[in-house]
This record gives sequence, structure tokens and C-alpha cells, in this order.
Amino acid sequence: MPTQPSKELETFDNPTPERDFTIRIKIPEFTCLCPKTGQPDFATINIEYIADQQCVELKSLKMYMWSFRNEGAFHEKVTNDILTDLVNATEPRFMRVCAEFYVRGGIYTTVIAEHQAKDWTAPVPVQLP
Repeated sequence: MPTQPSKELETFDNPTPERDFTIRIKIPEFTCLCPKTGQPDFATINIEYIADQQCVELKSLKMYMWSFRNEGAFHEKVTNDILTDLVNATEPRFMRVCAEFYVRGGIYTTVIAEHQAKDWTAPVPVQLP
């Protein structure tokens, strides 16, 4: 059992690459440090993506998220770093990372960052009666 966090994101082959389908991951216990005070910042990280050839392996994602626990970073930077690292690992058709930080000094912060592959077009949503 690993006892240390890791920045290494593992992937596995998308079992259905011929189809667009949405993968949603919710991480309610994300922690990093405020770069100004060193106090902990807590957030729920929501990841939504449409895989191309690779999917992120969840145990490695958990260890990756743990790696931020002792790092100081502004909310905007940590959200975009997570998106960049996940995009580099999986090369998805589409990915969105939404970081909902808990209240600090009476202020809630939500940061949303997105990636879309150049050759991919989002499907039209189906509206059922």
C-alpha cells in the first residue's frame, strides 16, 4: 500500500473509444495550502470528461490529488494545473475541471477550466418530451 502521494497519473485503454460518453468524478476531500498564509484550503473537485483512447485510473488519481496537500497554490492555479496534468495524461476529446473551494473569510471560490480537442465537436443534447 503506497504511503506517499504521487504526481504520476496512470491510464487504461478506453473500452468504447468509438462512442462519446461522459465520465464524471467527484473528489470531495481535496486539500491544498493557501500560498499566503499556509493554512489549508478545502475543495470539492469535479471532473467531467469524454475520453478518446485513454481513461484515468482512479487509484492513481487519488494519489495525485493527495500530492497537493502540502503545496501552496492559488485556487486558479491549482485548478488549471489539475486540468493540464489530466489532459496530458489522457488526451481527452473534452474535459472540464470544476473546483469548488469551501468558504474562507466569508468568500466561496469556484474555478472552472476546460479543454476541447481541436478535431472534436460536442454532440447536440437530446431533448426528450
